[in-house]
Amino acid sequence: MDSHVTTYRTGDVERVLDLTSDAADWVAGRGDGLLHVFVPHATAGIAILETGAGSDDDLLAALRDLLPADDRWRHRHGSLGHGRSHVMPALIPPYASVPVLGGRLALGTWQSICLVDLNVDNAEREVRFSFVGG
Repeated sequence: MDSHVTTYRTGDVERVLDLTSDAADWVAGRGDGLLHVFVPHATAGIAILETGAGSDDDLLAALRDLLPADDRWRHRHGSLGHGRSHVMPALIPPYASVPVLGGRLALGTWQSICLVDLNVDNAEREVRFSFVGG
């Protein structure tokens, strides 16, 4: 297995960050296999969804409805509602796997690999790309 870690700056706002082009560049020329994307953080996730047509904003809005940024959370350090960031990975897991065929991601036409980060207290995230050849 070959693995590579990239650091992304997510800043101090809730964010859906498209990682697809970085993932595609990393698997280019590797043949057939499986790309596993993992974010080693307790408050971030990896989602496969359409971006650029409003779905990324819809996802953030849905997460705000499901996990409000208020004082209901027992996990209370950091910004108001920080505890919800620790619950989010139960809904959006910290990983995704994508088939790679002929060195290209086998995603659907509108699918993108995205980092989802609600934690406004951490400005940087690491993402591990791992390739298992087939």
